[in-house]
Amino acid sequence: MAPSAVSPPSTATLHAPSKSLPISTSSPNNDDDVESKSALQAISCGATLPGIPTYPSFSAARKDMLAHMAGAFRVFARKDYTEGMSGHISLRDPQYPSCFWTNPLGRHFGLLRASDMILVDPLGRPIGGNMSRPANAAGFLIHAAVHEARPDVNAACHTHSPYGKAWSAFGRRLEMINQDVCYFYGAAQAVYEEFGGVVLKPEEGRRLAAALGAEGKGMVLRNHGLLTVGGTVDEAAYLFTLMERSAQCQLLVEAAAANGVEKVLVPEEAARFTFKMASDAEALYAEFQPDLEFEVELAGGRKEKLSKLVDMMMFVHRQFTS
Repeated sequence: MAPSAVSPPSTATLHAPSKSLPISTSSPNNDDDVESKSALQAISCGATLPGIPTYPSFSAARKDMLAHMAGAFRVFARKDYTEGMSGHISLRDPQYPSCFWTNPLGRHFGLLRASDMILVDPLGRPIGGNMSRPANAAGFLIHAAVHEARPDVNAACHTHSPYGKAWSAFGRRLEMINQDVCYFYGAAQAVYEEFGGVVLKPEEGRRLAAALGAEGKGMVLRNHGLLTVGGTVDEAAYLFTLMERSAQCQLLVEAAAANGVEKVLVPEEAARFTFKMASDAEALYAEFQPDLEFEVELAGGRKEKLSKLVDMMMFVHRQFTS
């Protein structure tokens, strides 16, 4: 994941060229064609950033996705989203989409590696991966309902992060008060307006999934915290970091507004345009890579440090291999 080293140019290449370089008079993003570009094309001045990778096999996909999942937990730990045993990420298995991977109950986010993850079936039974610890029962009910209701969702994140918990006390959507929060514009953001305590019944999970809706990317759970989803674990994790930071910014703005400072929202058309041009799956995958690459460096500079090089599916119950 770390960029390859590039040798510095020799001093001979630093002399001024004899001829002037050609200068383009057009903008990298002309107004007449910017909306025809993908989000990554629009934001890239020069070569386009790479987006979601493809894999030659389910095994290769699983290994890389679980390493990214472990990296997401490390990011969450660094950003102080831990709270005892609370919090979970789920990741749909690429080969067996009715099952998903999740973190073991009671292990700190900052210690997690791919080999720690547990594969659970649609009934919540651990069937693969790390069988030495249980999964989180409340987490399973939340994530199972979301994955069942939304076939497009391959990953979901929920933690008891501090600003998300604080903002959830209002039971309100985040407002479009800056460019970044516009990634949650319109139907991309929802509010779950009920709170019945710890989620220990399937009905609560189903109500929560219904509140997220068909297009929801992030949701405020009243008196509880935040939940985000994505087509990749990278997208869901980036959106969670963004939603948590947006909750922090909203609380700061609310405090200033309570003291008489006028609050100005992003105009509707600008918010809509920002969402359209910045929040597709490829761009949101790319948005998470800087944080993930930093975690790889902290882990020793190789992504394998986050994964333990084992084939996770060697532990899967024979019902999937017979």
